[in-house]
Amino acid sequence: MRRTKEFEELRPLLSSIAYRILGSVSEAEDAVQETWLRFDASPTQPRSAKAFLSATVTRISIDVLRSARVRREQYVGQWLPEPLLTDPYEDPARSAELADSLSMAALLLLERLSPPERAVFVLRDVFSFGFPEIASALGRSQSACRQLAVRARRHMDAGRPRFVADRRQREELAERFFAALREGDVDCLLDLLAADIQVIGDGGGKAPQLARTIAGAGNAARLLALFVDALMRVDVTVQPHEVNGQPGAIFRDRDGKVLTIWTLDIRDGQIQTIHSVINPDKLAHLGPVADAWALDREVRQARRCTN
Repeated sequence: MRRTKEFEELRPLLSSIAYRILGSVSEAEDAVQETWLRFDASPTQPRSAKAFLSATVTRISIDVLRSARVRREQYVGQWLPEPLLTDPYEDPARSAELADSLSMAALLLLERLSPPERAVFVLRDVFSFGFPEIASALGRSQSACRQLAVRARRHMDAGRPRFVADRRQREELAERFFAALREGDVDCLLDLLAADIQVIGDGGGKAPQLARTIAGAGNAARLLALFVDALMRVDVTVQPHEVNGQPGAIFRDRDGKVLTIWTLDIRDGQIQTIHSVINPDKLAHLGPVADAWALDREVRQARRCTN
């Protein structure tokens, strides 16, 4: 009973570590489950359950990430992390930092790091583990882990924006954006989108999508307005919702099934990037998934009837 209680108390932290290392909800859940099995099978009680469990989930996640990277290199189209609606780990004193580390932009930056660099960055910069604990988790010296941390931080800092809107400003801009989308107000959209905005879609070859990437405010405003108008004609609803700690939305069909998830990267008072995940394999953890192909056919039929 003691081990079960210790594990359940630490599960949110373990899940958050694994997700940030892997960028996959399903793989993170498997890593946490394997961590429990090893903890439960350990013949002796560790002096620190937190140290043992965090080290174990980190090692497992690194191994999974190495094999996952081979699959991601063969992925059809743009690979994006699986969207996460709620971070299981909460720390009110560091909520903003934790949310930023969970964003699609941050997770895509982490993809550029080697698995050990990624693990060190997550443990040190996100969850504030000490280097003795990190060294034990990775099976390396503290000096080596410090070097990994410096390299990881350098890569992450180089890719991060200098100016980021505060939480309330992001929420207000997102509200205006989704209202303009529902109203088909292209002029308003143009005011909200950065000139060099990119709309990046991940269908994985398993669902129709607007495009893999749309670049430029003019193209994005017109195509997004048309896209949402077409979806609304077949009773798809747009539900604004925080996704990966950032403003976003869940698109649902008339039966409430998840069609796609959008996240907004907002900086300097404008939307810089929109990430759209429609690959059904990456949405299954959120509940029943809509048949995107059937909806696409319905949209095309509605257009033909209108014309």
